[in-house]
Amino acid sequence: MFTFLIAIGSFAGFIIAYNTYGRWIANKIFNLNPDAAVPSCVMEDGVDFVPSKRAIVFGHHFTSIAGTGPIVGPAIAVFWGWLPALVWVVFGSIFIGAVHDFGALVVSLRNRGQTVGEIAGRLISPRTKLLFLFALFFALTVVLAIFGLVIAIIFKAYPESVLAVWVSLPIAILFGIAMRRGSHQLLPMSAISLVLIYLAIYVGAYHFPITLPANMPVNPVVGWTIILLIYCAIASVLPVSWLLQPRDYINSHQLFVALFLLIVGLVIASLSGKADLLASTPAITQELPKNTPPIWPFLFITIACGAISGFHCLVSSGTSSKQLANEKDALSIGYGAMLLEGALAVVVILACCAGVGMGKFTKETTGVLNGIQKISYQPVLDEKTGEPLVHRQAWRKTYQLGEEKSWASFSLTSKIGAFVEGGANFLSTVGIPLKLGIGIIAVLVACFAATTLDSATRLQRYVIQELGDTLRVAPLKNIYVATLTAVTLGGMIAMLKGPAGMGSGGLLLWPLFGATNQLLAGLAFMVTTFYLWRRNKPIWFVLIPMIFMIILPAWALLWQLFNAQSGWWWSSNKYLVAIIGTITLTLQVWMVIEALLIWPKAKGILESPLPPLSEQNTRLSDSGGRSC
Repeated sequence: MFTFLIAIGSFAGFIIAYNTYGRWIANKIFNLNPDAAVPSCVMEDGVDFVPSKRAIVFGHHFTSIAGTGPIVGPAIAVFWGWLPALVWVVFGSIFIGAVHDFGALVVSLRNRGQTVGEIAGRLISPRTKLLFLFALFFALTVVLAIFGLVIAIIFKAYPESVLAVWVSLPIAILFGIAMRRGSHQLLPMSAISLVLIYLAIYVGAYHFPITLPANMPVNPVVGWTIILLIYCAIASVLPVSWLLQPRDYINSHQLFVALFLLIVGLVIASLSGKADLLASTPAITQELPKNTPPIWPFLFITIACGAISGFHCLVSSGTSSKQLANEKDALSIGYGAMLLEGALAVVVILACCAGVGMGKFTKETTGVLNGIQKISYQPVLDEKTGEPLVHRQAWRKTYQLGEEKSWASFSLTSKIGAFVEGGANFLSTVGIPLKLGIGIIAVLVACFAATTLDSATRLQRYVIQELGDTLRVAPLKNIYVATLTAVTLGGMIAMLKGPAGMGSGGLLLWPLFGATNQLLAGLAFMVTTFYLWRRNKPIWFVLIPMIFMIILPAWALLWQLFNAQSGWWWSSNKYLVAIIGTITLTLQVWMVIEALLIWPKAKGILESPLPPLSEQNTRLSDSGGRSC
């Protein structure tokens, strides 16, 4: 019952916040105007700037920001206890994350769909623009190196998910063709697409799990990573209406169905006593793995996407702002999508604690969990189903690790597996077989990660093109050269020899992801704060989160760079992460100094206007007005 009350209370909080705090920001601060000219109409090009229906843009935006972030982060953070993780997700989403995403989206909408990096050059200083672009470049390089590895790990650990993930691509392309031809039956077509995807999940789970050939010259993770990078290079240069929009629209409904099933399963498991949050894991953990970093500040960078993520400002200002056909849609897409992601993170926390605590696992994941526990045990078979079982008490002992284990030893497979297995346990309460449930959740995670991967590639292409324009390096302004540069650099890092051998280079950068990602959030808040400061608007609701998200990630990064407990990056030959971490921190400090110098002179003084658009780049007259 307690698990059920936690879920209901969290969801109610999100709904109330949207209709009060969110609407106050939209109507009283940003004054959203349904008649305002928007970039998708002003600069429509059929590739990146495409005016689209709110539901289509919401699907793209939500699936791009969600990815595996709200899954992996909470799965790690519950080691401090489910209570701190839950509090940060709920209040962080409402007062920090949703405000961050919403602000970046609106500011970009009113600056011709420019990224926050470009806008910083006019709102703060030209030098800040260049610094910001370099910060974005390093952050997206980390994302590309890691997310390809994440999907490759899912494909290797859950081969039953592979078929459905790839089948979803031609389905999305066909959906896109119908969408471009003006079909108004988008919801029924999405429902048919989902049925086909779920059929593919069934076939993959029971008849056709896909694994790469054993005689390949590279290991499966490397092979999948290469294939995925080739895919995202192609996907990121296609017009958004060909693959990105239809795939994300379908994926958003896939999430809605999965969330509905998870919540129904959670309710049944909670009310029946099978899932007990209080009995499964501690609210605040007393015994932690060796070398676990302090909860302050690491809770706030470990759970990123579920509460706030700097990557979201790139989606808001990089792709979503180029697709909105109505400024009023910014509330549901910028503020609302983040609250829905917070709801997903709440479900993940409950699945990783109460769901896993139900004690029903597959053989493969039992092995994963054995590898991170002090104890060892043989799976007990259920007398009725014959499936492997693990008693709830065994999961609780995850928190009682021996000296030979440490915080760093928890693998990505186990973190993702905790949600996949816990979520499948919830689904089993509504009659879905465990094997099929695992396929459903694994495909959901893989599809979301793939969306984030190719969206990140598209965003990195924008950043490289902007750097090429700013530094006057003509080849980098080319769409294909910029994309190839982005994928090649991310792929080179991913192919390095990491903790799990050749091809796990993304794991080298994994410790950087949280801090660099959250530093971006602080800098994006700074851009929104200057936008409002120059217009004599209230700034307290963005200034407080800005300070919070500048100090905490910097504190975490300094701890990782120079604290002996972290392994002293600079003294343990971890030069790649040390160099990127130091550069990122230096760029942040430099930008903050630039902002402090200009702050007293900026109040009430509007930034220089954008140059007029040439006739071939605009469909609107200088007088304004809508064309779509």
